[in-house]
Amino acid sequence: MSKTGYFILIVFIVILPGCKVRRQTDTDLYSIPDLYESYRKFVIKSEFIFSFEDSPTPQCHASTIEETDVGFIAAWFGGTHEGHEDTGIWVSRNTEGEWTKPVEIVNGILSNDLHYPCWNPVLFQPEDGPLMLFYKVGMGPREWWGMLTTSYDNGQSWTEPRELGRGRHGKLIGPVKNKPLQLEDGTIICPSSIEYIDENNELFWRVFFEISTDGGQTWQATDYINDGIEFDAIQPCILTDTANRLQVLCRSKQNCITRSFSDDKGSTWSRMTCTGLSNPDSGIDAVSLTDGTHVLVYNHTQSRSGFPEGRNMLNLAISQDGINWKPVMTLEKQEGEYSYPAVIQTSDGLLHITYTYQRRTIKHIVIDPENL
Repeated sequence: MSKTGYFILIVFIVILPGCKVRRQTDTDLYSIPDLYESYRKFVIKSEFIFSFEDSPTPQCHASTIEETDVGFIAAWFGGTHEGHEDTGIWVSRNTEGEWTKPVEIVNGILSNDLHYPCWNPVLFQPEDGPLMLFYKVGMGPREWWGMLTTSYDNGQSWTEPRELGRGRHGKLIGPVKNKPLQLEDGTIICPSSIEYIDENNELFWRVFFEISTDGGQTWQATDYINDGIEFDAIQPCILTDTANRLQVLCRSKQNCITRSFSDDKGSTWSRMTCTGLSNPDSGIDAVSLTDGTHVLVYNHTQSRSGFPEGRNMLNLAISQDGINWKPVMTLEKQEGEYSYPAVIQTSDGLLHITYTYQRRTIKHIVIDPENL
């Protein structure tokens, strides 16, 4: 058979009806750039929330951080390991420059015989109302459901958790990993996603949003913004730009961070595309600063590319327009896992970042964005 014949045969096989065609990225386009190896001159503080020796659980993961009236609060899930029935949500507060001893505030124990793991806490302080802590309960992303507990005293005590309810895609999830966005009219938009198996036994990852106009009492889920075929995407984070446009950046299986835009406050979204930034199928987070700059924390690697690969390296990139991104800092680059970042800008203008450090502790870094 001629080379042309082979090409036609390959194309025919790829586009057979009923096949789930995956978008393949150009590995050269997403090769790892030369990033700054020394970042310490930019960093105001770098610390562990708790030491390896003082870790309350064998493993921890998926941190979140928020500013309160009296300092900061961080949360994460911890237990024997991810997915174990003893995994609960742990919290530490920082009110006088020191992190308090972590305490477990909720777990997935429903009865003596029914224990579920907890997942992906997300802290959020709305303009009005109590501090919110969202989290998931269930055996995994295909079965879990969203829970919410609130605090009226900056995280010292918490209300009885409640389920978020049901929506058009099944049980409501809440913000699946990253913080919600509150619009000027008070609307809260939770960036969410779902993983499910279809009737052909194929796994789909799809992004959507859960929106509340009554301070989190009730929620309405939007339609999916991606088809799960060109891009398998989950765990979106929301950015805003000067044109009052919203953007989401998402984790994907296609070796890149994906994005989509909305010009109507999140009601409809553009076709999902690649940003040009690598992603090894690992969680990301981003924030739009008060000066209009956008900051992204992510693993600028691929799943299998030789060291650094996967979650061996954690990076920070900035963008002035939300389109063109420049990696400017390397936070970690060594064997082990450094992943699932959370990033916020606090009232003093500083950046606070937390992330998983080898699944043994949570690391906290403070950066002055003026130095970026």
